[in-house]
Amino acid sequence: MEAATLGTSLPVPCVRELAKESLTTVPTRYLRDPPIISDIAAASSPQIPVIDMQRLISEEFMDLELDKLDHACKEWVGEVNDSLVNKVNVEIQELFDLPMEEKTKYWQTAGEMEGFGQAFVVSKEQKLDWGDIFYMVTLPTHERKPHLFPKLPPPLRDTLEAYSAELKNLAIKILYLMATALRMKPDTIG
Repeated sequence: MEAATLGTSLPVPCVRELAKESLTTVPTRYLRDPPIISDIAAASSPQIPVIDMQRLISEEFMDLELDKLDHACKEWVGEVNDSLVNKVNVEIQELFDLPMEEKTKYWQTAGEMEGFGQAFVVSKEQKLDWGDIFYMVTLPTHERKPHLFPKLPPPLRDTLEAYSAELKNLAIKILYLMATALRMKPDTIG
């Protein structure tokens, strides 16, 4: 089976490097009209649901949490080990803080989406965000770019392995619990 591609993106300049220049104005490519946010829309925003995974797997509270999960799956989703999330954040920040000479090893190449840069840039006139991203596929492992993931600094690579595994396990749990909330039989899942 051939892997699906997520699209491509044209390479763009590093925003951090642009910000170091003695610019007197922001380049027009990065200027956008400000969004209109109404006070009514902000006040009526729904609250993010919290699903207690311990209660979800307990006999005593499972039904109540399954109802909350059912609602959350229809509206929202998420939970991962806080210390691992913090470690990923710190190590990703360290990746962003590398000198430009080092970061170029991880920069997007023409026709790719993964690496430093911006996503879904399809023309040289397109408006851009005033910030760089680092996008990379970690799972499934056979989808990883050989010029990218294996060349990451080892601590980050190991942390991303652990983080990806935890996200995969969480996704499987959520799918199982969603199926349970839908009263599906476990043997019909996956």
